[in-house]
Amino acid sequence: MLSRILSIGLTLISLLLSARGAGTAKHVVLVVWDGMRPDFVSPELTPTLWQLRTNGVWFARHHSVFPTSTEVNGAALATGAHPQRSGILANNEFRPAINASKPFGTQELGALRKGDALMQGRYLAVPTLAELVQQSGGCTVVAGTKPVAVFFDRADRTDENARGLAFFGTDALPKSLWQQLTNRFGPPPASATPNSRRDEWTTRCLIEQLWAKEVPALSVLWLSEPDATQHRYGPGADAALEAIRSSDRNLARVMQELDRRGLRDQTDVMVVSDHGFSTIEKAVDVVKSLNRAGLKVFRSFTNAPNPGDTLLVVNGGAVMLYITGHATNVIQQTVTALQAGSYSGVIFTRDGLLGTFPLGEARLAAPHAPDIVVSLQWNSNLSTNGVRGMLTRDGENPNPNLLGMHTSLAPTDLHNLGVAAGPDFRVGFTNDIATGNIDVMPTLGWVLGITPTTTDGRVLSEALVRTDTKPPLVEQRKLEAGAKLPAGKWSQYLAVTEVDGVRYFDEGNGTFVPSQAGR
Repeated sequence: MLSRILSIGLTLISLLLSARGAGTAKHVVLVVWDGMRPDFVSPELTPTLWQLRTNGVWFARHHSVFPTSTEVNGAALATGAHPQRSGILANNEFRPAINASKPFGTQELGALRKGDALMQGRYLAVPTLAELVQQSGGCTVVAGTKPVAVFFDRADRTDENARGLAFFGTDALPKSLWQQLTNRFGPPPASATPNSRRDEWTTRCLIEQLWAKEVPALSVLWLSEPDATQHRYGPGADAALEAIRSSDRNLARVMQELDRRGLRDQTDVMVVSDHGFSTIEKAVDVVKSLNRAGLKVFRSFTNAPNPGDTLLVVNGGAVMLYITGHATNVIQQTVTALQAGSYSGVIFTRDGLLGTFPLGEARLAAPHAPDIVVSLQWNSNLSTNGVRGMLTRDGENPNPNLLGMHTSLAPTDLHNLGVAAGPDFRVGFTNDIATGNIDVMPTLGWVLGITPTTTDGRVLSEALVRTDTKPPLVEQRKLEAGAKLPAGKWSQYLAVTEVDGVRYFDEGNGTFVPSQAGR
């Protein structure tokens, strides 16, 4: 009887520990290499990251959230939620309450403050890991070369002794922090390609200033490379490879500082990218294409729009269309024109019109979502840099100095970097089970003893040093839709993997076959 009671007691203790988190690390560091593709990780190009991978976990099937853009995945990494729950649907969105005439950048501090004011503090609709750590009594720091880092910790503050310190781009919270940084390190270097000096400045601010008193429970470092240089020269270009080397050097600085402080064995480090990358094969002016089909489509409204007028918002390899008044006939006409175009990949609509998928399948069904979302076409051809993955981008004035892009449902955009090492992660382990950016927050939360209830992701138990879990249930699915049009046949697909009910997007594309092709 006594042994049974002890057994039950130990089981309850184990369950309680599992519920509150059972990590042994005292510190967690999340490093984001913006735009890093996993196929560029190697001992020669990324020696520090390779060593971390060798001594930790390689997430071989890591996934970006769709749309595969920076702000969407910044919100996903911060909250563990898909766009329809986090509230951030794209880098650029149209919300008339914030700007009635044109799109706005979702990471812009002014738009963020206005959104929070309009939505009672719920511009990001769910809590972030940094906010939860602070609420539990821990301290956090966020250092970002890019403004997207604001999503982790955006609350305004004036106290320099606050539990959270954050800077992002050229702004900081509290405001006085920016002056401290520039007084010590000088103004940030001007942006360049590669943006190595600016990223190094950000890294030094983190480890020399924000860590001056102590390394907090949670640290976030968001680097701008290799994204900045891959946009300019395309993935695989010599300059892009140098940009990757610079990110590896900054990772080395972080690891060396942890070693210097004797904290390596007390710290879990996770290195991810927000998205992958593709090379631009062609640019299409989607607005002109739809205008030729008789639709009134604009990139901004100079006057108050009429019912049926459409605003198209470009997001690189994806576009979003907002139809004034949600006119059903205009939505259908627009879908038909998109299906007959030579550039559409996968089309999502609010109601899942014929030949499309509902927005909910992409986890985009938020109240402020557009009427139509289109992932543009891609293929697996090689670029002139010898790198696989080409896509179509939208643009009224194609920029010859813009050679790389992302945001689509191409596998090269969706499959991104994931590495973790530290006392809570397995050593020398390759995780072949699908994982994603939405899992980062709940996993690091578990390490820190935080169990959020608002995430769509899962704790990556298979990669952790714990034995109280069972193998996850993995299911692969292929969704298909099609429509017969007067001019031909449209078909599209979306391949997904679901692990214990958590959805990851593997790829999706579409094809229009003109009628005469089958005669």
